[in-house]
Amino acid sequence: MAQQTLLTFGQDLRRAREARGLAVESMCEATKVPLRHIRALEAGAYDQLPGGVFRRGFVRSYVSVLGMEEADWMGRFEESCRASGLRDSSAAEWASFAENVKNSRAQNYRRVGAGGAMALLLLSSIGLAGWCGWRVKTHRRVMPVRLARLMPNSRGRQTASD
Repeated sequence: MAQQTLLTFGQDLRRAREARGLAVESMCEATKVPLRHIRALEAGAYDQLPGGVFRRGFVRSYVSVLGMEEADWMGRFEESCRASGLRDSSAAEWASFAENVKNSRAQNYRRVGAGGAMALLLLSSIGLAGWCGWRVKTHRRVMPVRLARLMPNSRGRQTASD
């Protein structure tokens, strides 16, 4: 019974594609699904397809290219998956997927934070060096006169009158 359900679903997909005069290769182009996965889907070989999220996406793409009712076909697909003995691990797969996304984003933010700080430090250093060079080139003091008076001279005294 389970094998019959798988074959029927896959055969129905193939028949719908052929009724519209579409070749398998044109389905691959339209859906961006690899040829081996289209063939596995039509043969009912779900174990040759990637995980649940991708598997469902392949069926959605296939059905939408053919212009068929998505809800009905997705329901049939879920039923054929259960009949095939594939465990319904969509919740576990989504949790795993979300955890992977969270971990990769956290690492990216850390990299961006450290890299951003280094870039900001480098730009600030270049800006300060450029400003000092411009001040010297235009025969101006690097430090304003008021600040220079308040700075201690080589003997440790202030140059401004006390």
